[in-house]
Amino acid sequence: MAEIAVTVVIDRLLSLLTEEARLFTGVPTEVKDITRELSYIQAFLKDADAKAEKGDTISHGLKTWVQELRETAYSIEDLVDEFILHFANPPRQSGVIVDFLSNVSCLIANLKPRLEIAYKVKDLKLKVGKLQEESSRHGFISSFEQGSGGSSDAINVQWRDPRVKALFIEEAEIVGIESPKRELINWLVEGAAERTVISVVGMGGLGKTTLAKMVYDNTKVVERFVCRAWITVSQSFKMEMILQNMIKKFYEAMKEPIPEGMDEKDVTSLGGLLKKYLEDKRYAIVFDDVWGLEFWGFIKYVLPENRRGSRILITTRNVEVGCAIRESRFHHVHNLQPLPPESSWALFCKKAFPGSCCPSELEKISIDIVKRCAGLPLAIVAIGGALSTKQKNELEWQKFNDSLGSQLETNPHLESITKILSLSYNDLPYFLKPCFLYFAIFPEDYSINCAKLIRLWVAEGFVKGEKGVPLEQKAEEYLNELIHRSLVQLSRVDDRGRIRRCKVHDLIREIILKKAEELSFCHVLGDEDSSFNGKFRRGSIQKGTNTISVETINRNAQIRSLFLFDIDAVPMLLTGISFGISFTSFKLLKVLDFEDAPLYSVPEDLGNLFHLRYLSLRGTKVKMLPKSIGKLQNLQTLDLKDSLVDALPVEITKLKKLRNILAYSYQFNPGGRTLTPRGVHIGEGISSMLDLQKLSYVEANNGSGLIEELGKLRQLRRVGIVNLMEEDGPSMCDSISNMKYLESLVIFSKDDSILNLQTILDPPICLRHLGLQGGLSRLPNWLPVLRNLVRVVLVNSRLSYDPMEVLQALPNLLELGLSNAYGGECFCFTELGFQKLKILRLFRMKGLKTLKIHEGALPVLERLAIEPSPQMEVPFGIHLLKTLTRIDFWGMPREFEFSMRPQSGQNYHIVEHVPNVFFHGFNVDG
Repeated sequence: MAEIAVTVVIDRLLSLLTEEARLFTGVPTEVKDITRELSYIQAFLKDADAKAEKGDTISHGLKTWVQELRETAYSIEDLVDEFILHFANPPRQSGVIVDFLSNVSCLIANLKPRLEIAYKVKDLKLKVGKLQEESSRHGFISSFEQGSGGSSDAINVQWRDPRVKALFIEEAEIVGIESPKRELINWLVEGAAERTVISVVGMGGLGKTTLAKMVYDNTKVVERFVCRAWITVSQSFKMEMILQNMIKKFYEAMKEPIPEGMDEKDVTSLGGLLKKYLEDKRYAIVFDDVWGLEFWGFIKYVLPENRRGSRILITTRNVEVGCAIRESRFHHVHNLQPLPPESSWALFCKKAFPGSCCPSELEKISIDIVKRCAGLPLAIVAIGGALSTKQKNELEWQKFNDSLGSQLETNPHLESITKILSLSYNDLPYFLKPCFLYFAIFPEDYSINCAKLIRLWVAEGFVKGEKGVPLEQKAEEYLNELIHRSLVQLSRVDDRGRIRRCKVHDLIREIILKKAEELSFCHVLGDEDSSFNGKFRRGSIQKGTNTISVETINRNAQIRSLFLFDIDAVPMLLTGISFGISFTSFKLLKVLDFEDAPLYSVPEDLGNLFHLRYLSLRGTKVKMLPKSIGKLQNLQTLDLKDSLVDALPVEITKLKKLRNILAYSYQFNPGGRTLTPRGVHIGEGISSMLDLQKLSYVEANNGSGLIEELGKLRQLRRVGIVNLMEEDGPSMCDSISNMKYLESLVIFSKDDSILNLQTILDPPICLRHLGLQGGLSRLPNWLPVLRNLVRVVLVNSRLSYDPMEVLQALPNLLELGLSNAYGGECFCFTELGFQKLKILRLFRMKGLKTLKIHEGALPVLERLAIEPSPQMEVPFGIHLLKTLTRIDFWGMPREFEFSMRPQSGQNYHIVEHVPNVFFHGFNVDG
């Protein structure tokens, strides 16, 4: 775990010595010495961390060494940031005399901090040298000696694998696996003669090994496969040992003598021997606990495809491993799900109250405990077993539930939970560990906005840049890998299949929260933590009020990030920072997240936070930003969504590193059932912010000057423009032509006037989302060129012709929304039109009478919504849309609704194949 801290600080030092050192004079040579010695220590850290994570067998000296190294690394990082803070602002050139006096004044002013930093550097150099000398006393193995293996390389430390007990559980003790068990047995004993590969995928603790063992031992499977073997792979497998084990198991199953000299054979010889032996046999093999793609990449070649009905079953936590088998022609993937509430309750009661039922006085607290387990069998069994040893007392059980985090660490009954869930964390590469630990910042069961999480990781410096790849794209790859490793769960996926929100299992959060606190990575502060004395780099204030002590934060002047969640009142905290303590006390802050906090103003000294990269005032009552915001030279994200800020100070254009300006809100208009957007006013000079990637929404009614400046922002990925006037349309088109990377474009005309957007000579071919609100004489002639469009929304277009002829030819369109977009009577969906469209919404088409749906059109449509069209006839073509899962009719005439009712409706046969058909009425007066 010290590897995270040391790697981060080495990166900071290298950055200082390369890119940023050219800004300064007199960079101490000791910095190079520190970097070199830390790099040497880093080579031993995989071994040190692995030993530390193995638990009880390590010495107190090793623990102390790792802790001192981590704290020293943090101190060096603080020193680097202080150095940059003091010397990154050379005086502006303004004339010889003024320049000279300014330089002298700057030299005098910086003399004291320069000396202080020099002393600190020397002191830290001595500390690092001492730590380097001590590393050899602990017998660490250098990563150069270990080879290129990850943090899970084999370590010769005695350790009991808690997964072994899953192989010996009696079937009578198991609850809720009947359905997946039947499915797996069916895949094993029936089906094609070709070799078939089956994978069972799911997070640690879901019962993959238990399920696979029940299937492996099933009578049907035993009778079908005489030649069979069970192989536990695990993280630190050696292929020679795996192959030797397979050969022994197969020979033993067939009651044949094991070949001699296997210990002397290499991987190639063993693989050849195994493949030849299995050539004429129907075999079944289970590979339990596969962690990486490289295992399957080799083993598939030594297991012959002999058309004898052979089967391979793999269990894994990694989705990528589970999906890798799809390269086999015959394969099945079973994504093991958490237990449903009924099965969870039954399993808990079986363990917590063996031979009896749950007492009524314990029912409520028991239900709460089971909910926290979120269907994880490992947790339910362990916690139920722990509670079975306690008195059947409500107060006692409530104490247990309240202290579950510490119980996971100290209660021997829960040891298996921590060890099994920690395996996935320990297997992460170092660059993913801080990303995963970041989930500890958020409250329990909190659904996290994925786009926000990505911006935070970038701001924290967790994401490694690659040439030609935006940091946000790289961060999205990090998130996907955590999801594929079954560490992060999806909590919301949009209609287009994009992951919008995610979370971690509550028990995983408890484990990583302990790790994060141990690392001083972050600390959660609430009313009960007002007297906390420890150090932390990130503070998460949750469900607190004025009783949270400002001193707790003030004692951590090195704090990097501050988050507020579910805060009833900010006054004591914010007043303390603003006036009693000042932002100057937290000069190393990188992240300030005040989302949804009851905050009404931002102090002027905000500009003192030179290192600030992320500022969120989303959902606050803040109306104005201080002019000092122009001093935040490192700011990357400014999130003002749903705040009351309607204009940005002119100083904002000084922020050359700003990547995201999110500043929009919507006001619902119940009469017209529309959303009126509001953006922010930005003055001239925005063209200097060349790193901008997201700008939404900005008011366009400052004139064509602003629109023309947008064309100089070549990195924009997302743009939202509000109140565009017709005469500014050509300038807007010219600017859009320069946005080669644009993925999302939303434009609202002023007062729903005409959008003049016909002349984009070089359309952005990466565009995926297009939203236009305003009159259109015709669809833009560049629209058919945008073959990557997945979502199109047209509002108040008032077209005089059916736009479907153009739109249905877009090859990748998944979602289409039209609202008052067409004044005609008929939409025609022709054969082969909208081949990928999944969602179709037709709103406020007052003159619409007919939907003509030809056979072959809309072949994969899943959802259809139609808002009031008083003259609409029953769309008979709906019966051709076999993939529909939901239809919503809004404000339709009563006779229209009655005609589609089950049994009595004469048109029910048109929609009877659709599982969900809803009729909604609404009051247009609100």
